[in-house]
Amino acid sequence: MTVSGRRAYFTPAEYLEIERISPIKHEYLQGQLVAMAGASKAHVIVTGNLSSLLVNHLRGTGCISYAADMKVRLPSLGLFYYPDLAVTCDERDRNSDEDFILYPKLIIEVLSDSTEAFDRGDKFSDYKTIPGLEEYVLIHQKQMLVECFLRRSNNLWVPQIYSVGDRIEFKSIQFSCPIAFLYETIDQLS
Repeated sequence: MTVSGRRAYFTPAEYLEIERISPIKHEYLQGQLVAMAGASKAHVIVTGNLSSLLVNHLRGTGCISYAADMKVRLPSLGLFYYPDLAVTCDERDRNSDEDFILYPKLIIEVLSDSTEAFDRGDKFSDYKTIPGLEEYVLIHQKQMLVECFLRRSNNLWVPQIYSVGDRIEFKSIQFSCPIAFLYETIDQLS
C-alpha cells in the first residue's frame, strides 16, 4: 500500500466522492488515501470460494456478506478499510444507501506478504473498536491455515486455529465447512 502524496488531507466526504469515480481502490486513514495493491490468483480464489459459501449460508437470515469492494467505516478513528469479506446482520447497514457499512459482525482478511503484519496488528486493533464485531478471521493463501479470533468479552479475543483436514467454524454466523472448500482449485494454478 502506498500513501497518496498529492494532498495532505481529505475529509471523509471527499474520500467517498473520490472512491466513487476512482479506477483504483483506496483505504482512508485519518485524512490520507492509501492505494490498495492488486491481489494474487490464490487470494482471489480463496475470497471467491468463501464468498459463495457465505452467500448460500446466509440466504434468508437477514445477514449480508460483502466481498472485496465494500468499505467498513470506523468513524471514531477516522478510517475506512476494505476487508476481503465482511458480514453484517444489522438493519442499519441493510437500510442504508451508503457506500460502506458500520456494523459488521464478522470480518475476514486473506493474508498476503505485503499486508499480513498490518492485518494482524494495527488493522486488527482498529477493528476491535467496532462494538458489534464478534469475529475476525485471517486466512492464509499459501497454506491451508485459518485463524479465527472470537470476542468473548469486552476486549478478550480467543483464537482458534484450523489447518489441513479440519472443519472451520465461524461461530458469529453459525457457519462451518471443511477447510479444503476455501482452497478448492488453488492446486490447479501453474
